[in-house]
Amino acid sequence: MPPPSSAPFGASGTSGPLDVLAIFAHPDDAELLAGGSLARSVDRGARVGILDLTRGEKGTHGNAETREREAKEAAKVLGIALRRNADFPDAGIEVTDAARRRLAGIIRELRPSVVVTHWREGRHPDHPAAARLVVEASFLAGLKKLDCPGEAFRPRKVVHATIYHEDAPHPSFVIDVTEQVDRKLRALECYATQFQGATGRGEVFPGGERPIADQVRAHLAYWGSRIRRPYGEPFWTRETLAVDAFAALDVPTF
Repeated sequence: MPPPSSAPFGASGTSGPLDVLAIFAHPDDAELLAGGSLARSVDRGARVGILDLTRGEKGTHGNAETREREAKEAAKVLGIALRRNADFPDAGIEVTDAARRRLAGIIRELRPSVVVTHWREGRHPDHPAAARLVVEASFLAGLKKLDCPGEAFRPRKVVHATIYHEDAPHPSFVIDVTEQVDRKLRALECYATQFQGATGRGEVFPGGERPIADQVRAHLAYWGSRIRRPYGEPFWTRETLAVDAFAALDVPTF
């Protein structure tokens, strides 16, 4: 396996630890599954990065070079501080000791507080493999005696994006992306090889002849309605979330 790409690409700003790191299997997965929430974090002043595990070179549409250019433009739209590629093989992500240590080294380098990744199941085999790899590498990165580069570091939280997954449980929380929905869709438009003229792609199954952007917006509207907002993105964590007090419960029952 080749070494990870040494030079980040995307928007400017490449030094210091990250507040949020989205680790997804393919270029465009982060935008499709969590783009609005990543943009919202940027708007709140967080330093956000994206790590694409593969270059999507085995995909039916586009190639590694075009998808890298598209990813760079999408990163600019979202305001991402850093985007990198780990150069794992597309359609070949495996949870091996070498892969865990390889990703743990990158996590140690980027030092994110929160990691966002795939749901634990998925139509593409890379997606559940990536979810498991991210969880295990995030834990192992904190072991001082782990044989991989960098100082021991463990993210505070790992979060799974569940939008488009009917098999996922009730989300732990939904992020209001009403102010970021147009930016999310503009970021997806950067991936012309993947979405131009498409009525379905990845986990977004074709819904008649409607453009994929309309279907994405419909999913976001559904989850937004669950928190009484126009648009939202759902996420799940294995840990129970704490609420400070009853007064902090802000989604009305009636």
